[in-house]
Amino acid sequence: MSAAASETAVPRATAASTDGRVRTVLGIETSCDETAAAVVVDGRTVVSSVVSSQVELHAEYGGVVPELAGRAHLELLTAVVGRALAEAGLGPGPAGARPQAVAATVGPGLVGSLLVGVSEAKALALAWDVPFVGVNHLEGHLFAGLLEHPGLEWPVAVLLVSGGHTMVVSMEGPGRYRLLGATLDDAAGEAFDKVARFLGLGYPGGPAIEAAARGGDPEAFDFPRAMLEEGLDLSFSGLKTAVVRAVRARPDAADEDVAASFQQAVVDVLVTKVRRGAQAVGARAMCLAGGVAANGPLRAAFEQAAAELGIPSYLPTRAMCTDNAAMVAAAGWWQLGALGPTALDAGADPDLRLPLLA
Repeated sequence: MSAAASETAVPRATAASTDGRVRTVLGIETSCDETAAAVVVDGRTVVSSVVSSQVELHAEYGGVVPELAGRAHLELLTAVVGRALAEAGLGPGPAGARPQAVAATVGPGLVGSLLVGVSEAKALALAWDVPFVGVNHLEGHLFAGLLEHPGLEWPVAVLLVSGGHTMVVSMEGPGRYRLLGATLDDAAGEAFDKVARFLGLGYPGGPAIEAAARGGDPEAFDFPRAMLEEGLDLSFSGLKTAVVRAVRARPDAADEDVAASFQQAVVDVLVTKVRRGAQAVGARAMCLAGGVAANGPLRAAFEQAAAELGIPSYLPTRAMCTDNAAMVAAAGWWQLGALGPTALDAGADPDLRLPLLA
């Protein structure tokens, strides 16, 4: 397991408030296999961000093992939080040197992993006598774009694509979301993982498929683009089955060609759907979010689609694509101002849904 921290983005002296307003939020993220903590000021300025990855721990199993993930969070989280606080110039001492609120992901995710982060966040909030804020992980991904592009004009068509979720969302402002379309079966990231495992390319599947695809022909196989001409919902289970059948029919096929053709099929569907969604709501911009947003061909096709519509495209840095606590802190800062703190008896919800407008 390795840790990677972002550079301090603002002078450390700005991390503490002197006027009584809640400005500084400590975010904690433990929904799956990344142990993360970050300090964000005013919901938009990242002062510190530390992420400890469990990729090596789960690689031999070809996917995340929930019990191992929870144990690793227990071992790592306190040190990760301490590092994030230290890099922000915060820590034990007078109240002014501490975060003014603590936000943690409460769902969706692996329940054992979620409980580790939620418990630590509540303990810190109690010890420091500051508000606790429970954050929806999906909403956090939506806020990742706001962290790096605070001047977005609404509505924004967001393609949120990760290992557990794939959806097209109309974001009309912070806390105002309309679901335009979602996967009816597997998430795109899950499809990447399963195809990579089938081809023996390793874990995580997204980077493995992308690396192999660089040497392949994306037109070598004519894989299906399910529901391409139908609405805004998506489906990837049939594509996975098509890959398995194609390889069994042509066992001598190059993995690079299979990977490139599969990746192109996924990208075509994703970009078609978000483009259609942007047109449907008159979006003034398109934004990409989630772990699969780090995929190079997807990013390129996404930018091209937005350019063809004549609207700007916002791509998060790769550090903001994967699970991180900066997005949790940003969402928590907004939620605290709009809805107030979360009750300390609130629990984790592994099946938590994105809050949507009626």
